[in-house]
Amino acid sequence: MAQASRTEIVDVEINKLYDVIVDFAKYPEFVDGVSSIKVLSQNEKEAKVEYSLNVIKTFKYIINTKMERPTKVNWNLDSGDIFKKNDGSWLLKDLGNGKTEVTYSLEIDVKMFAPGAVLNALTTKNLPVMMESFFKRARSR
Repeated sequence: MAQASRTEIVDVEINKLYDVIVDFAKYPEFVDGVSSIKVLSQNEKEAKVEYSLNVIKTFKYIINTKMERPTKVNWNLDSGDIFKKNDGSWLLKDLGNGKTEVTYSLEIDVKMFAPGAVLNALTTKNLPVMMESFFKRARSR
């Protein structure tokens, strides 16, 4: 099992960032490794989304997401090829003046043996790059 958490303060208005986070269908446009997204259901409070990732090989998984505009998006694994666990959250705090404190947390476990370095790459190592892709997308709105 691997866990990662990161907190940053960004110059992005909270609602713009929240809108990017919950626009799941657009992830393949700006999130590295996401090859396709299928939104199975979505409303203001929850979503069920199938992700196809291309990281070394292609695999799919379905995430159940709960949303509380504009401060929280959390998810847990429904089913998938590789994960036994994929739980996490985005926590957003409006700091005023167009600044937002962002905490991203993730806990994953896989069905097969994976060296710690691989799990680390899926979590901690790629975390700053992944988060920046969301911030950049929100700034461009």
